[in-house]
Amino acid sequence: MKKPNIVMFLGDQLRSDAIGINGCRAAKTPNIDRLAKEGVSYRNAYCQNPVCVPSRCSFLTGMYPHTKGHRTMHYLLEEDDKTILESLKENGYAVYWLGRNDIYSSKKPELIKRCCHEYFEGKRYVSFTELEHHETIPREEVMADPYYYSFYQGEISSQEAHGELDWLCINRALEILDKIDDEQPFCLYISLQFPHPPYRCEEPWFSSIDRSFIEERRPDVETLKGKPSMLHGIREKQNLGSWTEAMYRELKAVYYAMVSRLDSHFGMIVDKLKEKNLYDDTNIIFFSDHGDYTGDYGIVEKAQNTFENPVSNVPLIIKPSSGFPILPRVSGVLAELVDLPATIAQMAGIRLDYVQFGKSLLHTLDREEEHKKAVFCEGGRVHGEDYAKEGGHNYLSEYWPRLCTQQSEGPEHTKAVMVRMGNYKYIKRLYESDEFYNLSSDPAELCNEIDNSKYGDIINQCRLEIMEHLIKTGDYIPRRKDIR
Repeated sequence: MKKPNIVMFLGDQLRSDAIGINGCRAAKTPNIDRLAKEGVSYRNAYCQNPVCVPSRCSFLTGMYPHTKGHRTMHYLLEEDDKTILESLKENGYAVYWLGRNDIYSSKKPELIKRCCHEYFEGKRYVSFTELEHHETIPREEVMADPYYYSFYQGEISSQEAHGELDWLCINRALEILDKIDDEQPFCLYISLQFPHPPYRCEEPWFSSIDRSFIEERRPDVETLKGKPSMLHGIREKQNLGSWTEAMYRELKAVYYAMVSRLDSHFGMIVDKLKEKNLYDDTNIIFFSDHGDYTGDYGIVEKAQNTFENPVSNVPLIIKPSSGFPILPRVSGVLAELVDLPATIAQMAGIRLDYVQFGKSLLHTLDREEEHKKAVFCEGGRVHGEDYAKEGGHNYLSEYWPRLCTQQSEGPEHTKAVMVRMGNYKYIKRLYESDEFYNLSSDPAELCNEIDNSKYGDIINQCRLEIMEHLIKTGDYIPRRKDIR
């Protein structure tokens, strides 16, 4: 029998609570919500690192970022790192990779070729602060501008938008689906840019969001106790202290507009699958690599070693092909993106011939609400790992507040591991105070209860869970035997 097709549709920096099915009143995501009503939406799914490169290295291999040191933006996969895309290609799938890379060096195109039959990168969007005319702006003028580091751009023209990566990749994906040979199973890996900042969008999405539905943001970090120094450092440098609630509301509205455009792009793929009579035979996985603060705690963008739900909790929706038992619902099971390779392999009926640490979610599609006792997210470096810092940016880059804070040899950019067990979240920090949150009573993670004695037992359980996790996944034995 022909193997089922696979579509992996990936948004960039999309937080879980920005789509309608997960409770966002302001969201306009009819296509994503419709998929969830035919499949399962995992409201408690977590990425394994809250920035793009480590997260993608993790969910495509099934290994945690710490296992081989994939904890930075500049340490990418190598020849001996196997991905689910490569496994699918080896097992007879026609694999098409459209959009962002972020796992392989541009100097090693042979590794991308190993994973797919076609790679379409599209056209890269150049960030506005990288344009030459900004090089003449004096430092004091930049520091005085409350919008400069906000990533906010607002409305753009349709002509400008249609030259961006996402439109080019979606158009190419539609062309591929028009020419698909139904005799061979295919995998479409569509990795788009939206809603990654800058916060910018065109009509009709820009004005489609009802601003009155925008929820109240989480309080500024300086008003809270027990938050990590990384958040304080970014907050201080992003210079958003003079922003009004109306300004924050408009920024989030533009973010939701970007999510709505992503939803429209996703709908175009679904409609084409139905037009070509491929939809029923296709497993569709919709997800994101990590989230975005979007003004919560007075911060925009994300950080490498902070784990509040806006950046670590990601959307994950799976609609299986016909033949797999399914009870459509929003599921509360704890899930991780590292589970994707095992899930896809089981759907495709193939065996992964390399070490990976994920667990297939296939059994949870049909009523099962037991999957994992704990899920993890991690990031940061140890003192002395100077080579793990991201350099090459000065105050003219909108990323400067985060990158400058990461350069510090204080505790800001240092190692931390998050574990969530049930509705409790514990964060072990190597060089500063730990964090503990009861998500049932404090879903916005405002009160760090690490010193509250009534949580002593569960905190110790979380610590033991992290220790066991690191022992299990700290390394692996390569599939070879060297001659002594």
